[in-house]
Amino acid sequence: MKKLGLKIVGVVVIVIILSQSTIAIAATKSELNNSNAITEKKINEAKENLNEIQTEKSETLKQVEQLTGQISEYETQITRLNEEIEGLNDKIKQEEENLEKAEEDYTKQEELLEARLVVTYEAGETSYLDFILSSASITELISNYYLITEVATSDTELLEKIQEQKKEIETAKQNLENSKKELDNSKASKQQISSQLQTSKKEKDSQVLKLNQEEKQTQADLEQFEADKREIQAELRAIAQQEKQNSNNDNNNTNNNHGNNTGGSTGGNTNTAPSANGFIFPVSGLSKANIRNKNYPSYAGHTGVDVNINVSGKTIVAAKGGTVQRSKAYIKNGKYYSYGECIVINHGGGVATLYAHGLPGSRRVTVGQTVQQGQPIMTVGTTGNSSGEHLHFEVLINGNPVNPLPYLP
Repeated sequence: MKKLGLKIVGVVVIVIILSQSTIAIAATKSELNNSNAITEKKINEAKENLNEIQTEKSETLKQVEQLTGQISEYETQITRLNEEIEGLNDKIKQEEENLEKAEEDYTKQEELLEARLVVTYEAGETSYLDFILSSASITELISNYYLITEVATSDTELLEKIQEQKKEIETAKQNLENSKKELDNSKASKQQISSQLQTSKKEKDSQVLKLNQEEKQTQADLEQFEADKREIQAELRAIAQQEKQNSNNDNNNTNNNHGNNTGGSTGGNTNTAPSANGFIFPVSGLSKANIRNKNYPSYAGHTGVDVNINVSGKTIVAAKGGTVQRSKAYIKNGKYYSYGECIVINHGGGVATLYAHGLPGSRRVTVGQTVQQGQPIMTVGTTGNSSGEHLHFEVLINGNPVNPLPYLP
C-alpha cells in the first residue's frame, strides 16, 4: 500500500513537471508564432516600402533627367544670347565711331563756314554785294551771283546732310542699345530660370541620394527580417520535435503506471474557461476601453490584444496570481526583437498569461517566483517588434493562445 502511494505521488510529480514543461514550451511556441507573424508582416511591409522607394526613385530620376535637359536647353539659349549681345556691342561700337566722325565733319564744316563769314565781315568793303557789283558785264554779274548762291546753298546743304547723318547714326545707335537691353533682359530671365532649374535639380539629386539610402536600409532590414524568419522557423521546428518527445514520454509514463492508477481524480483544475471575474485588467488604472482593437485577432497571426497606452510610466500587474514561468529580454545583436521584455505567468490548471514589450530593465519578477493578483511585474514600454508604447497581452490555455477579451473585466 505504501509503495502504491509512492508510485501515485511519483506519477503526480511527473505530470506536474511535464505540465510545467508543456506550458513553457507552449508559451515559447506562442511567442515564436506571434514573432513569425509579426516578422512576416514586416517582410511584406518592407517589400512594399522597397517597391514604393524604387518607384519614387525611378520617377525622381526621370525628373532629374528632364531638368538636366531643360538646363542644357536654357544654357544653349544663354550662349546664343551672349553671342548676339557681343555682336550688338560690336555694332554699337562701330555706330559710336561713325557718330563721332559725323560730329567731327559737322564741326569742321561749321567752323569753315563761320570762318568764311568772319573773313567776309572783316573785309569790310569786300562783301558778296561788292563782289556782285564789281562785275564787268551783266553776264559776269549773273555768273558771280550764281557762284555766291551756289556756295551758300552748298554750305547749307552740307550742314543739313551732316546733321541728318548724325541723327541717323544716333537713331541706329539707340536702336542697337534698345536691342541690347532686350537681349540683356532675356538673358537675365533665362539665367534666372536656369538657376531655378539647377536648384530643382539639386533638390532632386538630394532626394535621389536620400532614396538610395532608404533603399539600402530597407533592403538591409528586409534581409534581416528574412534571417529572423528563418531563425524563428528553425526554433519552431525544434519545439515541434520537443513536443513530440514530451508526448511520447507522457504516453510511456501513462502506460507504465496504468495498472497502479486507482482512477481517482488528481485534484488538478481542469477548467479551461475561467470566468472573467477570475482576472483583473493587466495595466493599473486602465480598462477594456484602452484596448487598441476589439477584434481578435486584429491581424493574421496576432495571438493577443494590445492595450494602447502611448503614455510612459504605466504599471503592468499580474492579471491573476500564479508562478512566473518566464522572465526574459529578447535581445539579439544588441537589439530587442520579438516580444522584447517579456513575462509569462502560470496560473495552474493549464492557464497562463503573457505580457510583452515592457520598458527596458523594468521586469520586477524572476522565474519560479510566486506572484499575487495585482502585483506589479513590469512597466509598459515599446521593446521588440513594437510601434509605440503599449502592452501586448495573451491568455494561453494548455499552451494555446486564445481570445483574451472574455477573460478581462
